[in-house]
Amino acid sequence: MKTIAILACKLLRFAGKLLGKGSSLPGSVALKLDPDILQKIKLPDRVIAVTGSNGKTSTVEMIAHVLRQNGWKVAYNREGSNQIEGVTTFLLSDCTLGGTCRSDVILLESDERFARHTFRHFTPTHYVITNLYRDQLTRNGHPEWIFDILQDSIHPGTRLILNADDPLVSCFALGRDNPVTWFGVERLPFSETQPSGRYRDGAYCPHCKHPMEYEYYHYNHIGAYRCPGCGHHRHTPEDAVTQASLEEKHLILNGKYRVDMAVSGIYHMYNTLAAFSACRALGLAEEPIARALSGYALQNGRIVSFRAGERAGTLLTSKHENSISYDQSIRLAVQDGRDVTVLVLVDAISRKYFTSETSWLWDIDFERLNAPQVKQIVLAGRYSNDLAVRFSYCPIPPERVRVIGDIGAAVDWVKEHGEGYIYFITCFSDKDKLLTRVQVEQEGRA
Repeated sequence: MKTIAILACKLLRFAGKLLGKGSSLPGSVALKLDPDILQKIKLPDRVIAVTGSNGKTSTVEMIAHVLRQNGWKVAYNREGSNQIEGVTTFLLSDCTLGGTCRSDVILLESDERFARHTFRHFTPTHYVITNLYRDQLTRNGHPEWIFDILQDSIHPGTRLILNADDPLVSCFALGRDNPVTWFGVERLPFSETQPSGRYRDGAYCPHCKHPMEYEYYHYNHIGAYRCPGCGHHRHTPEDAVTQASLEEKHLILNGKYRVDMAVSGIYHMYNTLAAFSACRALGLAEEPIARALSGYALQNGRIVSFRAGERAGTLLTSKHENSISYDQSIRLAVQDGRDVTVLVLVDAISRKYFTSETSWLWDIDFERLNAPQVKQIVLAGRYSNDLAVRFSYCPIPPERVRVIGDIGAAVDWVKEHGEGYIYFITCFSDKDKLLTRVQVEQEGRA
């Protein structure tokens, strides 16, 4: 039955590519034919898993790039289908009919809710956990609920590669004998001494619920923390961003290695650092890792350069119902330095759940758009009026905000009346509704 399941998966995957279909169906069929198929295949000695609320796809892509640049054969779920059916598809696609993976490394993006199901069948050798934020309320509830679920996906012996600056993620090391590698960003000129954003998930210790103390914040609850109640604290990272310039788009890793960033922003720094730390944990030397990361432009379509008529712009793709993801897109637009026009499109709430639940819009730090260089803000899409109500509570002059529900009309207005550089901010499902109305130039740079 093992060979039949693998063959069926390969044939369906081939047919799916021809038809442009998704990558979950082949794995779903294979699991129906043989529910234990993932326990029967022979994996390589290195299996790296990456999970977390944000940054999974970008981190996995960068790890794959570094390993390939250093001569390793890597298989990973490029399509981002990160639940067990999609994982099964890409693993069986890399196997011989006898069930042996051909690659030197299996690199796996795993959905945080479904990792415990996937890793019931096999155990990663390395496990990167990027962060835990408020994310898709209708699906994921509270970050601490996701933390409890992820606990079940961690097995003895797996090396944990953890974000030292996230107080909830760092709790995964408590009470475990797993080897741990910590990564983090040191205090930088743009670090803050007071929390920013619409809410304070770092106000209380996730371990004992005592009020938390912070030396500095990078954004939201990410920073240098210590709990005076139980002693839970930021661990000194083995791998760190020790210097950085958002304006010049570069960072220094471990005090030695300069990495030029195609995308500016603290958010991308963490993804780059996580990739660096994972590759170093595999045994690669620091210098070739940094060299491979330097200047690398992501190919996952999250950031796309375009021209809207005579105007240049960048589309920043945010995660559905994820306020932190939108916050980082807003930060990128505001820190640009040039005069900018920002178009915010919310036309689809969720790729899976159709609740029309928009409370998460109130968690987004739209107040950051109250900056002198942000000349115009256009609110577009089915939920443009919901956005307008949210913006009515921002200290942004009303004359800068324009509500244009029709997407085509909104883009046409920006082409004709936009000032300075253009930023489109939207989610995965809505990005093509904008890109089909402009001239796409390049992915992966901002």
